Amino acid sequence: MLIDTHAHLDFPDFAPDLMEVLARASAAGVDRIITIGTSVESSRRAVELAKASHRGDLSIPDAPPLPRIFAAVGVHPNSAGQADRHFIEELRDLAKNPEVVAIGEIGGDCHRPPADEREAAETRAVQAEVFRLQLDLAVEQGLNAVVHERDAWTETLAILSPYQGRLRTVFHCFGKDIEHARELLGQNHLVSFTGIVTFKNAATVQETARLLPEGQFFLETDCPFLAPVPRRGKRCEPADTRLVAEHIAALRHTSLDAIASQTNTQAEKFFRFPG
Repeated sequence: MLIDTHAHLDFPDFAPDLMEVLARASAAGVDRIITIGTSVESSRRAVELAKASHRGDLSIPDAPPLPRIFAAVGVHPNSAGQADRHFIEELRDLAKNPEVVAIGEIGGDCHRPPADEREAAETRAVQAEVFRLQLDLAVEQGLNAVVHERDAWTETLAILSPYQGRLRTVFHCFGKDIEHARELLGQNHLVSFTGIVTFKNAATVQETARLLPEGQFFLETDCPFLAPVPRRGKRCEPADTRLVAEHIAALRHTSLDAIASQTNTQAEKFFRFPG
């Protein structure tokens, strides 16, 4: 069985047909999904989905069991400017739910900085402060963190440095070369691959996925974004975890079962799913 370690099931893209989406995931061999918060409101929806899953509310009569849903709660760096002064208390309350298995997604994003230099500096400062507060929350709650990093490598690692040994992170949607990945692994962090690894122009991340040691990466979809080949351009779904796994298995000249076993073992250690 496979684990989609990063999905956004609370997004409106899935509102019309969530049960069918979950049924397709089950048919593809996905038995666990982590739905990830991007704001306080999104995190609240993620927790409600996870609770509904664990209560058994998300089921189809006379059909195989649907995947179990877990949640991560956090404020995405691109939402940091909209976080009010009470956001960390609200996240703390959400993080206490047993269905919550990580803080995330959190981090830094300088991909499209404001043109004005002062505004750009203020944006980076706000992102950094929101990131630190959420890392503190992760340590306080005994959770690991899911990190979003885009064009903010140096700043992100600098912020993480004081937390080494206090928590681990996974850099989701990893797209960098093997040396960047090794830098993270050397600090006891992990990486996760999306459907990007199947793209024709993704030679760098394909090489990273080929060379990483066993058990040092996860599988994810980041759905509804980044559908893998041959579904590129369509809405991505948790079922597409299988396509990501199959492609990585081919890159590493191993079996789908081997990739599933290795990634599941590490994900279970990292997220510590409740029984």
